[in-house]
Amino acid sequence: MPGLRAIRRIYAIFFFVLFLFFIFSADFQHLKGYEVSLFLQIDPLTAIAGLLTSHTLYKGLALSLVILIPTLFLGRFFCSWVCPLGVLNQWLSHFANKRRPSEEYVVNNYRPIYRIKYYILTLLLVLSAFGMLQIGIFDPIAVMYRSFTISVLPAFDKIEAGIYLNDPLFNGGIFISALFLLIILANRFLTRFWCRVLCPLGALLGVFSQWSLLRIHRDVEKCTDCSKCLQFCQGGCDPDGELRVSECHVCMNCLEQCPETALHYGLATAKSSVAKPLDINKRRMLETVVGAGFLFPMLRSSISAHASPAPTVIRPPGSLAEEEFLARCIKCAACMRVCPTNVLQPALLETGFEGLWTPILINRQGYCEHHCVLCGQVCPTAAIRPISIEEKIGKKPFEEPIRLGTAFFDRGRCLPWAMQTPCIVCEEVCPTSPKAIWYRSTEVKDRNGKIKLVKQPFVEPTTCIGCGICENQCPVTDKAAIRVTSVGESRSKSNRMILEGKKVV
Repeated sequence: MPGLRAIRRIYAIFFFVLFLFFIFSADFQHLKGYEVSLFLQIDPLTAIAGLLTSHTLYKGLALSLVILIPTLFLGRFFCSWVCPLGVLNQWLSHFANKRRPSEEYVVNNYRPIYRIKYYILTLLLVLSAFGMLQIGIFDPIAVMYRSFTISVLPAFDKIEAGIYLNDPLFNGGIFISALFLLIILANRFLTRFWCRVLCPLGALLGVFSQWSLLRIHRDVEKCTDCSKCLQFCQGGCDPDGELRVSECHVCMNCLEQCPETALHYGLATAKSSVAKPLDINKRRMLETVVGAGFLFPMLRSSISAHASPAPTVIRPPGSLAEEEFLARCIKCAACMRVCPTNVLQPALLETGFEGLWTPILINRQGYCEHHCVLCGQVCPTAAIRPISIEEKIGKKPFEEPIRLGTAFFDRGRCLPWAMQTPCIVCEEVCPTSPKAIWYRSTEVKDRNGKIKLVKQPFVEPTTCIGCGICENQCPVTDKAAIRVTSVGESRSKSNRMILEGKKVV
């Protein structure tokens, strides 16, 4: 039986290395979106919450059954065998803390504070039932993808021969980095603090593990109550007493520590001790449900992009209509990870609290590459649906390209318009055919009355796709003289400059 601990370590290392391979790989052209988002797609919490908000189970998320069904038989194995955040927390807890055995026994006892994760799970699921998907803020897999993309990877991305070739920057990245750092530092005070106290996915799996057939059992006749099994217990599940199955991570550490071999993993025997039921306070649970009911209209009371289209909320190509997009996006930042130009950024409050950390385009940071469709390939919930290059650029059999918005000139800042200075950068970089930006040669007089020929640019709105390369490359560096807003986006029938059927008076 102690061999199970070694097997668990091998699996934990394997899945953590696999996660790092997917997240660190820079050559995504050779990886399928399915592979890159594999950990997100096997996440049962994402599948259940997404089903509640969108009433749709995206085909990729059906993979979550690979985790959910075995939990009914094996217990809450995911947390210490597969979960990359759980494995990272355990390693950091082990190496950062050098406690005496007597201190470990105290730290690894069950505490009532562990109930908090069940209340967080309830809050998030109730909000999901109302149509507000906020799972991604707390989901451990989404936390890892978002944190590594925005906090960790920028320090390693595309380093060759000691020279930094790319400098990815992210909107509000310091806040996301600080939260990830707090999760890591919390292990210094309590082993696997996140997993034991806050993780809603762990809480969900804990609920399902209540019916698991196989679990840790204690032989009451062999046990001498030495409590050595507590020393390296990852879940704080009281293996020395009445085991709390919902808290047990099936780490197998207790089996190896027991000097009397009083613990075994498997089916119960006549000498096995009883297990404790799920420890939640029914009154607190009811208060959480009621609180979620009050919180939902409060969060929805702020102006959001689906209620009133915001000019700065430009979504990736293939994004669903705003309300449906928010009902599916889990804020995992997988799309930001694969974006080759760094144009995809986590939103702050541009689209209300509901849209926090969802992807938007900030064109001064990058632009939407004309022949790139990676973001839709890696999105685990199809908030950004997978599209082909032909559909994106409007090549036959598709009638028109996907439009992200429309570009507008600020003539007070445009060099040819405001300062009679020659400049045709925006027209040169425009990728559409025919070009959405064209110019007219005009004779203008400078302050001394001297006449010169200047090419003044214009935007053709029926051709512009809102890719943002013109804004990104505009030589007016602080605030571009040409800027893209969301109006005219393909995904919305109402966010138009002139609505169909209405006359301009």
